[in-house]
Amino acid sequence: MEPLSASVLPAGVRARILPGINGLDIHLLEAGHESANRPAVLLLHGFPELAYSWRKVMPALAAAGYHALAPDQRGYGRTTGWDADYDGDLAGFRFMNLLRDAIGVLFATGHRTAEAVVGHDFGASVAAYAALVRPDIFRRMVLMSAPFSGPPPVPFGEMPPAKAPDIHAALAALPRPRKHYQWYYSTRPANENMWHAPQGVHAFLRAYYHHKSADWKANKPYELKGWTADELARMPTYYIMDLAEGMAETVAKEMPSAAEIAANSWLPDHELKVYSDEYQRNGFQGGLNWYRVRTSGRASGELEVFTGRTVDVPATFISGRSDWGIYQSPGAIEKMQNSACTRMKQIHLIDGAGHWVQQEKPDEVNRLLLAFLKES
Repeated sequence: MEPLSASVLPAGVRARILPGINGLDIHLLEAGHESANRPAVLLLHGFPELAYSWRKVMPALAAAGYHALAPDQRGYGRTTGWDADYDGDLAGFRFMNLLRDAIGVLFATGHRTAEAVVGHDFGASVAAYAALVRPDIFRRMVLMSAPFSGPPPVPFGEMPPAKAPDIHAALAALPRPRKHYQWYYSTRPANENMWHAPQGVHAFLRAYYHHKSADWKANKPYELKGWTADELARMPTYYIMDLAEGMAETVAKEMPSAAEIAANSWLPDHELKVYSDEYQRNGFQGGLNWYRVRTSGRASGELEVFTGRTVDVPATFISGRSDWGIYQSPGAIEKMQNSACTRMKQIHLIDGAGHWVQQEKPDEVNRLLLAFLKES
């Protein structure tokens, strides 16, 4: 696999392949690589994204004296060596193994430590465990769009915890039957539905990114009262889907007009094509396997080893004010600030940004990120 062409990258950002990293050949974007001995900042993307999602952040980090590193994570883009078969082994997609990938990238580029690990969306989970498990390597933590409420608890006392009600049955039983997107993403048909969407991958991604951005004016998130079907159903359909529909049909209803697409400055069509070309080649199963590990509980046992541990490095949280992601798990943002992270400096909600905060409002994200690195 060849690295991404320089023609689609900003000045000062290069692409290359790091061979033999934890069983992968990892595709890496980097900036600030021209001079040695710069401190590293590791940038971890989410779903359905790529290292390319950091294209507007990396030059700012390089200009400030950092070596910015953004890999295509396992299951994504031009990183190879992972299994795209739904019936393949999911073990490689466990969070501790994803963290091993991240450490491998850092070491392969000549760094023993990172001044910060920065994670967006599902990448925030890897970033959080990086800071929790190896604070000696990852000296600061920045989470974007996905709060970290701590490792899973281990039941304490002789009585086992009461079994929670079946949220999926409750969602399906609503007057308007619904389902949770993460469990849908864990099903066999999900990849086929998006990869071979009737509208095509490019149009699917256009609608998906639009639907979760501040451009979709109905994104007006607020705190939910609890993990109940009635409360969850208040969220948009990209999180709580109609029961009978796949994600391709869900977002097609919110496809922006030709005029809206032409006016989009944060993700013009030539930049969206970088994503659609990669997903057209690979499909979505690699990224969906992360959800399968989470919803199946396959990672819970090894993560319970860290029960009671807190993230003690300096930390901050950045999200779009129009991002439902910070509220999709009721109480998570409060747990992050009050118990999971002991040095969570501030929570920043950026006006005019939705879920894709570092792409929608890069100047403000860069300002907050660099200020945090300087002050902490």
